[in-house]
Amino acid sequence: MVPRCQIEVLYFAKSAEITGVRSETICVPQEIKAFQLWKELETLHPGKDVDEVEEKPKDIIQFTAEKLSVDEVSHLVISPLCGAVSLFVGTTRNNFEGKKVISLEYEAYLPMAENEIRKICSDIRQKWPVRHIAVFHRLGLVPVSEASTIIAVSSAHRAASLEAVSYAIDSLKAKVPIWKKEIYEESASSWKRNKECFWTADD
Repeated sequence: MVPRCQIEVLYFAKSAEITGVRSETICVPQEIKAFQLWKELETLHPGKDVDEVEEKPKDIIQFTAEKLSVDEVSHLVISPLCGAVSLFVGTTRNNFEGKKVISLEYEAYLPMAENEIRKICSDIRQKWPVRHIAVFHRLGLVPVSEASTIIAVSSAHRAASLEAVSYAIDSLKAKVPIWKKEIYEESASSWKRNKECFWTADD
């Protein structure tokens, strides 16, 4: 018969979270080796490592006439697997070429706009290791200082999400069929194209 003894095992940090205890006394063979002890503990406390938690990546795309919330959009991409959430927030500014702007009005061809944004999300995933992507765009009137566009991306490390957000807004401006009208204080207004947009480029 193999001689056995009792030992006290102390758990800290992640191991304490997985086991749910800070210490316990277990009975093991007297000459047990470290790797064998580890196997014993895994048998006593079966469970997944935090890094193995399954979480499907999400692309969240929304066009809405409702006021956009930075907190709500950023919350949608937060993940326990990620240490970074990067944001772009486009807001209505109060001036354009010396004219006082009181609001913007946005219009979009939704089927094509949503499809183009999905392509942008796919491109991002091929270029950077990101987790979740959210692209929200407001339609209708957007008063000064309110958000018209919010893009949020989460990733394990900041570089990927920062680069992905920059790529997303540049691509949205160039490829997505969204039109903007500037409404001025003197009751005039003017539809504006995105200078980056490929189909409105001058010959």
